[in-house]
Amino acid sequence: MVSDGQVVIKFGKILAKHCLDQRCSMELLRATEHTQSISSQLSIVARVKAVTGESRASSELLLSNVQNLLQAVQHVLRAAEAACVKGLGQPPADPEEEEVAAFCQQWRKSLTQHRAKEALNSARDELGLRKTGGAKAEPTLMSLVQEQPPQSRNIPKHPSPRKGHTVMDRHL
Repeated sequence: MVSDGQVVIKFGKILAKHCLDQRCSMELLRATEHTQSISSQLSIVARVKAVTGESRASSELLLSNVQNLLQAVQHVLRAAEAACVKGLGQPPADPEEEEVAAFCQQWRKSLTQHRAKEALNSARDELGLRKTGGAKAEPTLMSLVQEQPPQSRNIPKHPSPRKGHTVMDRHL
């Protein structure tokens, strides 16, 4: 969990660096810093629990930190969506940053296609308003991340990628 959190933090920092909108960039940086803090707490709690053994209090603290990390990751992904919608500058020739930009472009393209289909094919009520009952939800970065096959067995214990692996290979 902690290493996956580190991957999301790195993803958020790369996006914040290339976001064209200053407010979105700052929000994304705040979300990544918060996620970094919770990830560090979780790492400490996990090590303490490993040393102290099974206790209800330490298990509850560990679970609480995991839930906080998941919420923080969701916040980073929502902020990343806003940054992607506002627009990203051209990343330098760094392959990892290019891969993050390509991932975001893929999501944005999927979102644009979904919105276009909804606008063309949406059912309307007698007042001309779109019906929302049968509409599919818009694609999110979270759903795109969840569609990728988990590769957690290949995730190194440290946040820097191994040679030949990038941030996106490690199951964002």
